[in-house]
Amino acid sequence: MHMTRSIATAFAVAVIMGAVSIARPAAQSPVRVLVKTELGDIVLEIDSKRAPNTAANFLRYVDGGFYDNGTFHRTVKMDNQPDSPVKIEVIQAGVNPARAKEGFPAIPLERTSVTGLRHTDGAVSMARGQADSATSGWFICINDQPSLDFGGARNPDGQGFAAFGRVVQGMDVVRAIQRAPNTEAQVLTPAIKILKASRVP
Repeated sequence: MHMTRSIATAFAVAVIMGAVSIARPAAQSPVRVLVKTELGDIVLEIDSKRAPNTAANFLRYVDGGFYDNGTFHRTVKMDNQPDSPVKIEVIQAGVNPARAKEGFPAIPLERTSVTGLRHTDGAVSMARGQADSATSGWFICINDQPSLDFGGARNPDGQGFAAFGRVVQGMDVVRAIQRAPNTEAQVLTPAIKILKASRVP
């Protein structure tokens, strides 16, 4: 009887441990977003672990379809920013203009000094004016852009920009967008259409 009780106890413990093991969530896989443009596809990997608030903000715009029929509207190249003492290379995207007034409130700035992310070649980051003012605009770095990190001199406040992911496929498309015509300062003319932006299953 004692042995039977011991076996039963051991079995119960094994069942409980198994239940705990099953209940434990699996390691979170990186979220990827496919951005289909008229010049080709770009795949982004979103870093929800290190930049959780910025990533969540971007993904709610993606999930809401805000970037469908949006545009890459700005290209910044070494030769089209004559008045900027600190030069950068990026392309900037935004939501469908028809939905621009439907967006969400601005989010707090997740500084690179906190997240550990950097504005390296292919980094994805949020556009902003003042700190804590980012909403839906985002950009992709072409080549390393350390002046966009915390402490960098591109923005006079020195707070940098909120990187939240990177391009894992389609940098050739990114560079093609950067080279597209821009007859009005840094404005792409015409803008490059985003056909659809959605999570990769």
